[in-house]
Amino acid sequence: MPRILGIDIPKQKRIEASLPYLYGIGPARARDILTQAKIDFNRRANDLTDEEIARITAIIQSGYITEGDLRREINQNIKRLMDIGAYRGVRHRKGLPVRGQRTRTNARTRKGRRAGVGGKKMPAPVAKS
Repeated sequence: MPRILGIDIPKQKRIEASLPYLYGIGPARARDILTQAKIDFNRRANDLTDEEIARITAIIQSGYITEGDLRREINQNIKRLMDIGAYRGVRHRKGLPVRGQRTRTNARTRKGRRAGVGGKKMPAPVAKS
């Protein structure tokens, strides 16, 4: 498997479909990178030469924030929102939807499993002798 920025990308897929395995690179950005590197989109990842992989890596490192740096930046932005007490930060802190979705129903992905409302337990029947 070819390694780009320490990530193994699938070797049997087209390079255009393999690059989005890197965090921070989607389909459109992958096409931009391959255009800059002058590599055909339809080439398979295992057909790339070491020089072509080095070109792709250099383009990604020079022009894009990816992987750990991007994750760290996103987490810092969320933490900043929470620290200043912004509405979005409060929603993050409470684990509720941040982007204006309704919460009366749905929102289970953010809120977690439904808390069941327990019914009354009937007393055990008394045995008559």
